[in-house]
Amino acid sequence: MIEIIPNWHPIFVHFTVALLSIAVVLFILGVFNKNESTQQTMYKVAEWNFWIGSVVTIATGLAGWDAYNTVAHDTPSHAAMTIHRNWALATITVVLLLAVWLWRSKKTGQTSPSKLFISLLVGLLLVLGTTAWHGGELVYRYGLGVMSLPKSEGEGHAHEHPDGQGHGHESLDDKSDDHHDHSQHKH
Repeated sequence: MIEIIPNWHPIFVHFTVALLSIAVVLFILGVFNKNESTQQTMYKVAEWNFWIGSVVTIATGLAGWDAYNTVAHDTPSHAAMTIHRNWALATITVVLLLAVWLWRSKKTGQTSPSKLFISLLVGLLLVLGTTAWHGGELVYRYGLGVMSLPKSEGEGHAHEHPDGQGHGHESLDDKSDDHHDHSQHKH
């Protein structure tokens, strides 16, 4: 099998977020579209995105569980991992419950989603976004799953900004610090 560093979770998670987000947006847009043919097409595409996203969510959860148990971490990042895991479990639960709801509504011949279903999809988007945010924190705040952090030094790296300061807003004349912080500077 192809080795993915740190594991497959970062690959699957992006499909989960994209497919489920697109599904929710299309379901919502379908509600506001008054052309019945276009509306039904939007619902059908939303359903396909939701079904594929639901299956990928299971793979994402399994890969995430593997990551939770195998990625090297310290005590503060473990606490952050646990928060992310708990949000992920909530997200997976909501996705699976909505998948059952959608499947049952299709089985009964319902062609348009109910207002309650649409409202719950918006809730799913909020839970999914919170889970993704916590996952991003694990990588970008705690550095989990990365092999090394690049050094912000060397040829081609130091350059002057219009404000006369370097990347991390330290003075280019200040040579006392061997590194600088990119987190405070927006390009």
